Amino acid sequence: MSWVLSLPLLIPFGAAVLAFLLKDRPSGAWVSVLGSGAMLIASIVLMVNVLAEGVIAGQMGGWPAPFGITLVSDLLSAVMVVITAITALAVSIYALADVRPRIAGLGYHALFQVLIAGVAGAFLTGDLFNLYVWFEVMLIASFGLLVMGGSREQIDGGVKYVALNLISTILFLTGIGILYGMTGTLNMADLAVTVPEVENQAMVTVVAMMFMVAFGVKAAVFPLFFWLPAAYHTPAFSTSAVFAGLLTKVGVYALIRMFTLVFVGDISFTHEVLLWVACFTMVTGVLGAAAQNDFRKILSFHIVSQIGYMILGLALMTPLAILGAVFYLVHHIIVKANLFLVAGVASRIAGDTALKKIGGLYAFAPLLAVLFLIPAFSLAGFPPLSGFWAKFLLVRAALEDGHGFVAFVALAVGALTIFSMTKIWAEAFWTPHPEGKEPRLSQLDAATRWSLLLPIAGLAVLTCIVGLFPEPFVQFAERAAGQLLEPTEYIETVLGARP
Repeated sequence: MSWVLSLPLLIPFGAAVLAFLLKDRPSGAWVSVLGSGAMLIASIVLMVNVLAEGVIAGQMGGWPAPFGITLVSDLLSAVMVVITAITALAVSIYALADVRPRIAGLGYHALFQVLIAGVAGAFLTGDLFNLYVWFEVMLIASFGLLVMGGSREQIDGGVKYVALNLISTILFLTGIGILYGMTGTLNMADLAVTVPEVENQAMVTVVAMMFMVAFGVKAAVFPLFFWLPAAYHTPAFSTSAVFAGLLTKVGVYALIRMFTLVFVGDISFTHEVLLWVACFTMVTGVLGAAAQNDFRKILSFHIVSQIGYMILGLALMTPLAILGAVFYLVHHIIVKANLFLVAGVASRIAGDTALKKIGGLYAFAPLLAVLFLIPAFSLAGFPPLSGFWAKFLLVRAALEDGHGFVAFVALAVGALTIFSMTKIWAEAFWTPHPEGKEPRLSQLDAATRWSLLLPIAGLAVLTCIVGLFPEPFVQFAERAAGQLLEPTEYIETVLGARP
């Protein structure tokens, strides 16, 4: 099982080394594509093993838990690694045409693969210190990708991004130190056993709040989200897409893992805080999007808004709510990455991302218009696309738990999301181009068109499949939620204490 767990990490690291050695050649980009494809195969193998055998764990170097480095995968970890690999493959193909040779020569494709390895590592690690390590791998790689190009706007966004993330890191490490001092362990499964035995439970709650803030920065929740809209609209569209799809979800994943496995002793307080955070995150994100007039800035604020739905599922802490949060995670990664890829094509053929400066896309690029409508409608929650089912599950969970006002907020935010998507459609697709241009896809050569449109079409098809045939995905999410709410199998597998 150690190889099954470690291959999704080793493959992108190996691809990063080869891509860096070939960074001045076109083959470096293809190494990234092949590496992402190989990682997808490895992640599917991991998923098959988890579906067949339940939670699986591996102890690196043969050191038993909780003393060694543990890799562990339950259904949530496995699906997050699979969706990471799908996103990586789509974006790496897109990057063949999107990333300029000068940027590629700076090591773009190598850093991209390091970032993917960091994301997968965060999903598979079984102890807190190594979660910190994977966060740092992601931070280093993402900062490099963010400032590639060296524009003033990129540097400004990068500084804000790193500054707040360093504060998050300091808070995270402080919490780790205090928690280790109280329990003598950092293994998550072992913490689930030892934290309830700590005498000073009030201090445990204080540490829980420290972790909530640290992971909240990573997830870009209210009021810690301002770094995201300042940064995500500045780099290459390939970089924006992978950031939008994956980076904030690592923070959400960490919150879900810790507040269903370890910090469950004071749910009445911690999850009440999470509930208010979720509501404010949804509202501020969607209002920020409504105020913007740039394609990528609108999408960036909607990342914040949609994160609120995922936190809502965790805050409610019912089986249906956790099911909805897991479903929403998977749906949103696909949809949000795809919308940024569509924005890149629109900018390429229309000349800008400012809505006032582009137009005519429906008349002259109808295929792109259709490929925009699918993820846009899904994000807004139109039936029968995947976003409808995700929002339906969470709204129903809120109503069943007696939180009618929270359900109203979720529905109102969905309505305002429709407004933002309609604004993009009206100005970028329906209104004629202000300069009389005809933004046609045919102005791109065939290889470029295929590289840009193939991943967009693939992600759109995946969105439709999840929406039109939701039952198997809902059943999977239900099983994943069951493992989260009843973590006995996770704990016994990691600690080797099966009855």
